[in-house]
Amino acid sequence: MAGKKLTVVVTRRLPEAVETRMMELFDVELREDDTPMSRAELVAAMGRADVLVPTITDTIDAGLLGQAGDRLKLIANYGAGVDNIDVSTARQRGILVSNTPGVLTEDTADMTMALMLSVTRRIPEGMAVMQKDNWDGWSPTALLGGRLAGRRLGILGMGRIGQAVARRAAAFGMQVHYHNRRRLHAGLEEPLEATYWESLDQMIARMDVLSINCPHTPSTFHLMNARRLKLMKPTAVIVNTSRGEVVDENALTRMLRANEIAGAGLDVYEHGRTVNPRLRELSNVVLLPHMGSATHEGRVEMGEKVLINIKTFDDGHRPPDLVVPSML
Repeated sequence: MAGKKLTVVVTRRLPEAVETRMMELFDVELREDDTPMSRAELVAAMGRADVLVPTITDTIDAGLLGQAGDRLKLIANYGAGVDNIDVSTARQRGILVSNTPGVLTEDTADMTMALMLSVTRRIPEGMAVMQKDNWDGWSPTALLGGRLAGRRLGILGMGRIGQAVARRAAAFGMQVHYHNRRRLHAGLEEPLEATYWESLDQMIARMDVLSINCPHTPSTFHLMNARRLKLMKPTAVIVNTSRGEVVDENALTRMLRANEIAGAGLDVYEHGRTVNPRLRELSNVVLLPHMGSATHEGRVEMGEKVLINIKTFDDGHRPPDLVVPSML
């Protein structure tokens, strides 16, 4: 493709700095508004693009890939997760897939701690009192929450984000525990002062706070199912900033309503934008609209990763963030 600019189609609006740099490097078709493309629009985009830049809101499944034609050679996902893309089918059709790992670690870990504090210290309830002008002044017994120091935190998924959460939790005086597909080597585990549990069930039953930090894969779908949720202490809190599909949302809602779990802080949901309406009614639940990665810095760094992956591919080399099925 030397001498001819790659045709790149972007499915959503990206930060201005990223779009501008793309325009300088490639023949780019940008999205005029920030609405997701329809399925028909995605099919058409794949037919005229050398590179497609989708986001997690775009489902690139086998049926869609079957209509891609022969031009599309790279799907440079704007996002760390790739569960929105059928990577195996893409590879079978000779289409490479890349992602943007690593750049959202600190932002997502910050949001995890923010949710822990919001639930345990009842921050949204306090805000509601002030916004409704219902505050009668300080009271020794009003809006009592609980401190994080001394609580046991169980981290489900000890990758980059899980480790960043562990570092923050330790600074708050929490006792860090974790379950992971593989135990961390001593060089990582010891500085975190984290206790490893081979049995997820045994860990869950003993934790005061459970943080979900694992990806969505076939093996993690409903990993926190009704049976496992019932293992949690009634005083425990669950926080999820990773993927909604890891938790059985209906079972969680039932238990929160029955006070069988003390509270939840959720940034992601099992059915994407569709949130169980009963969750909205609960005062012991904090709901956010998938804000874990929503910082200016993080979104620009994601775009820079996309640019590097496309430019490296354009230069005839393997994209540095190439995703292969064995990684999933």
